[in-house]
Amino acid sequence: MIEVSAPDGRTLRAYDVPVDEPRLTVVWHHGTPNVGTPPEPLLPLSSAIRWVSYDRPGYGGSTPHPGRDIASAATDVEAIVDALGIDRFAVLGHSGGGPHALACAALLGDRVVAAVSGSGLAPYPADGLDWLAGINPTGTAELHAAIDGRDALERELTTGEYDPEMFTPSDHAALDGVWGWLAQIAGEAQKDGIGGMVDDDLAYVAPWGFDPADITAPVLLLHGEADRVVPAAHSRWLAQRIPSAELWLRPGDGHVSVLGAASDALDWLLTRV
Repeated sequence: MIEVSAPDGRTLRAYDVPVDEPRLTVVWHHGTPNVGTPPEPLLPLSSAIRWVSYDRPGYGGSTPHPGRDIASAATDVEAIVDALGIDRFAVLGHSGGGPHALACAALLGDRVVAAVSGSGLAPYPADGLDWLAGINPTGTAELHAAIDGRDALERELTTGEYDPEMFTPSDHAALDGVWGWLAQIAGEAQKDGIGGMVDDDLAYVAPWGFDPADITAPVLLLHGEADRVVPAAHSRWLAQRIPSAELWLRPGDGHVSVLGAASDALDWLLTRV
């Protein structure tokens, strides 16, 4: 664990998992609400990957950054990789981390060799996409509140209740296995309040600060067709607009169980080195 200063003086808490003779550095972008602890279930999948990750502003040890947009992730990641002496790298994000990974691919030029977005959102609003369609009722209420603004969102997040139906049976099976790690870090993310989650949600429904169509690095969009948290239509929309995108749809998988394809996604990244 290290502390890195962002260009505006904020503190970023970052993590570095070096390996002997790495073929590729992968920067992990966590979901909402999570902290940036390196993705424990993925670490054993390849001894050729050096993992770097960080707490997004407002989570864990990173200074809050109210009003941040999705594009700001690129500035933060650049500060971290520069501090670690890393030139080129890949990015991988799950759920809310997906858009932040795409921001790096769009804005950091050829420093990003490839990007993976798993179960990720499309921009709001998205022409030709019914953005809220298919999202579970709890998630719909949360995102409607985000569209209404910070006060409405804070009220919704402090009064809303967890709905297990947002996850499919395959998701629950994954959460009962190695991906129970996600529940652990979600708990850690909320120990000090909901500030990070609020800023994430507001960023999702505001202008992202970049156009996904500008991405030139190879992109893999991974999505479960049964996803009730972020419907697969979001990745379909992105695949139609990112010229370099490859879309993997997983029949029967939900928001979490799609991570069963993570090993194949890492192999895909390693072929782009």
